[in-house]
Amino acid sequence: MTDKKYTWHKIADHINELDFADNNIAVAEVKGKKICVAKVKEQVFAFAYKCPHAGGILADGHIDALGNIVCPLHRYKYDMRNGRNISGEGYYLQHWPVELRDDGVYVVMEDKGSFWKWF
Repeated sequence: MTDKKYTWHKIADHINELDFADNNIAVAEVKGKKICVAKVKEQVFAFAYKCPHAGGILADGHIDALGNIVCPLHRYKYDMRNGRNISGEGYYLQHWPVELRDDGVYVVMEDKGSFWKWF
């Protein structure tokens, strides 16, 4: 059994520093890679920048009435809490836990070479 190592990465000093567009989605960088950060009501979610289906930029998508991220290319929908594809195509959206702390906004990711795994 291997020991997995997880690291919290600070993406902003405060939630207001993230540039949320009208769709409540912002783009942040972690270890030189882009991720999306979304605000839905009082919750904050972090997930992949590109859709796992055809690489659509999820920051250009929208959040539906149920709080799912909708890809702008083919309208595939993903639950931001667990990455599940809820429109039935069988894809999985990489996502990460977010913490709002007194000193900033943090995302946790598994350290694994130059790639990350979801937690």
